[in-house]
Amino acid sequence: MTKLGLGVIGCGNMGASLANGARDLDCAEVVCVSDVDSEKGQALSEKIDCDYEVDYHNMLAREDVQAVMIATPPFLHIDPTIAAAQAGVHVFCEKPMSPTLAGCDAMIAACEQGGVKLGIGLVCRFHPVHRKVRDLARGGDLGTPLCLMVHRLGGGWGGVWSASWRKSRDKSGGTLMEVNAHEIDFMRFVMGDAESVSAAGGQFVQMETDFPDVALVSIRFKNGGVGVLHSSQASAIGGYGGRLDCAEGSVVFPTFWGGEGGLRYKRYDGGETAVAASELSQDESPVSQEIRAFCEAVLNGEDPPVSGADGRAAVEIALAAYQSIETGEAIVLPFEE
Repeated sequence: MTKLGLGVIGCGNMGASLANGARDLDCAEVVCVSDVDSEKGQALSEKIDCDYEVDYHNMLAREDVQAVMIATPPFLHIDPTIAAAQAGVHVFCEKPMSPTLAGCDAMIAACEQGGVKLGIGLVCRFHPVHRKVRDLARGGDLGTPLCLMVHRLGGGWGGVWSASWRKSRDKSGGTLMEVNAHEIDFMRFVMGDAESVSAAGGQFVQMETDFPDVALVSIRFKNGGVGVLHSSQASAIGGYGGRLDCAEGSVVFPTFWGGEGGLRYKRYDGGETAVAASELSQDESPVSQEIRAFCEAVLNGEDPPVSGADGRAAVEIALAAYQSIETGEAIVLPFEE
């Protein structure tokens, strides 16, 4: 198989995760990384055994770089995406796509004009539990999906969360984008496109930020179904999980992303079925799978499975939720900034 030459822009934790995720793929090879922080950039280049460039423009000019994975802070996604598109280099960009819809639109337009593919890193679609839930909903096993509830709870501050840009909604997108872009996209993955958003929330614990640390987000979907996201960064007892009620049955997934605990589902006309975590195991990590899916799409001249439109939709729902929290009103989509 032909390999796609990859560059990585941004060598922090997420850039390192993407570089490691691509390391053993037969369809791609990381040939260069770039970061303005030379210590981080050189450390990752040594670990991956590839070249390092302090200026990503130099990397984009290389003939052996056909695609880049962008893992800078969200407010710094636009410029490298546009530069890559103008250089004829395909783009895989980490979530959230941009803190603004204008930024998302600029990225999509640049890639369309440059004739390059744009994929977004929304990895929930490649986690085994999430895929099983979606398969049950879309495969007809449980009938039409009616109500999806997801919670992601955490708390405390420090480590990667102490970075100054994470505390600014203009730079990070706030919790509903920087963290919950995954859950919002998963809800769309299962339920389809959203129609309206209502939310309540507030800033209760993390007063050093400028965005809510607790939000209850209700989404009405175009299929007539509804969804609720409980997002919290003010919970001393963290947790992750959810449930999906469908016309002919339900599925409960009291689990974290990795698959611990599996899931269980039940039809009205039958018994309950438990699916153990071991039954959902995968040879490749979800990160490796999302990179493989993007690279194979590029190599085959196909659209990536998680598109710029998908990335934009997650941002739109988060922005609508923020406005609903501020105004107390339901927001009908499309959202206007």
